[in-house]
Amino acid sequence: MVRPILSPAERARGRRLGAALRRARGDRSMVDVAIAAGIPVETLRKIETGRIATPAFFTVAALGGVLGLDLASLVAEVALPEVAPAADAATA
Repeated sequence: MVRPILSPAERARGRRLGAALRRARGDRSMVDVAIAAGIPVETLRKIETGRIATPAFFTVAALGGVLGLDLASLVAEVALPEVAPAADAATA
């Protein structure tokens, strides 16, 4: 399966997700959090550094549960900013 190339905005969203998870982890070790979430430590490291910009939903859900994060709030924090609609040339 070939994955499509991510846009710069999608890569930026991945970095925001990683930063949010890192902040929520606080002083807990990556090993402790990864084990509690049932994911490999290297996967958590890649998510936190933005190298995995689009982790699987269940991976994010597991991390959110371990870190006490509300997924709706996490999505709102890292979501792509909405693109402003183009100005209508007829109204200009």
